[in-house]
Amino acid sequence: MSKDAENVRQFTVGDDDHGIRLDRWFKRHLPDASFNTVSRWARTGQLRVDGKRIAPGDRIEAGQIIRVPPADSAPAPAAKPKKVRPPLSPEDTELAQSMVIHRDKAAIVLNKPPGLATQGGTKTERHVDGMLDALVFEAEGRPKLVHRLDKDTSGVLLVARSANAAGHFAKAFSSRTARKVYWALITGVPSIEDGMVELPIGKQPGTGGEKMHVDEKEGSPARTRYRVIERAGNRAAWVELQPYTGRTHQLRVHMAAIGHPIVGDGKYGGQEAFLTGGVSRKMHLHARRLRVDHPDGGQIDVKAELPAHFSESLELLGFDLADGDALPLDEPKFSETAEGKRRAISAAAKARRKDRKGERRGRGRK
Repeated sequence: MSKDAENVRQFTVGDDDHGIRLDRWFKRHLPDASFNTVSRWARTGQLRVDGKRIAPGDRIEAGQIIRVPPADSAPAPAAKPKKVRPPLSPEDTELAQSMVIHRDKAAIVLNKPPGLATQGGTKTERHVDGMLDALVFEAEGRPKLVHRLDKDTSGVLLVARSANAAGHFAKAFSSRTARKVYWALITGVPSIEDGMVELPIGKQPGTGGEKMHVDEKEGSPARTRYRVIERAGNRAAWVELQPYTGRTHQLRVHMAAIGHPIVGDGKYGGQEAFLTGGVSRKMHLHARRLRVDHPDGGQIDVKAELPAHFSESLELLGFDLADGDALPLDEPKFSETAEGKRRAISAAAKARRKDRKGERRGRGRK
């Protein structure tokens, strides 16, 4: 037996890697093997799955055996040292676990407090992503973020407990089958109490991408449904918001654009976003409810309680919390989902091909 044959490696695909591409598996488990190396192994038949040849873009299944040839004799370029996360403080561990409002084998749902960022960035060292080590519990891997909330927005935030679950939930958010309901306190009262805002949104020039604005020429399509739950004269309104798209700062931009900025949102509403009379100057935007299909069947349907400043403002304005959940949840129309749009595009293309075929036949009969 040759020395190379003795050094052939074999790996069993785990449940957490079921359905991923082979090149993605290498990136996770054998990062020193470059994409070019994996491609060469596959092209020359040295790389096999269950004894069969495979391409880097093919998907693998749990339980399959991956045969990997010996590592190249040439020394690999030095890999960049991985950034090691500092251990969590007892305070951060306690905070992370106190946010949990739902937990099962596929997902954990948090009630994120206002003022805590979802992910890190410039001058942002404390964030949800940095606390996920506290939420491993009985699982094997670290949970994964699948969507985000603005730093000053509170409420429902879902994290996946495996790569498979993360893929499932990410698809649900991108295809618009997941339904999200937000509560907001806005200044003034819209003349139409149940309306749809359809205004394209893009990055505002000169802000480094940190601020968005309505951009009719180059903005991405954005749709938000709003419904007035209760009003305090003409001074303010408590509204339910349902985003039909997922643009950055969409709800904040849309409400400010129709002349009713969210209370506390000075970034988009300026001074008009603040109320007098003891109403908190903090942002009054809360992700109240999330309903999403579970990867194992059924649904996750959770609600997050309001932060103290928001509930105090509602009480101060004379609103009854019981009125907030009285409105029915919108059901996504198939035509609005990614699959519905894909089928519509496919049907339109098929119709065009049929028309062209008819034209060619017509010309042949002349």
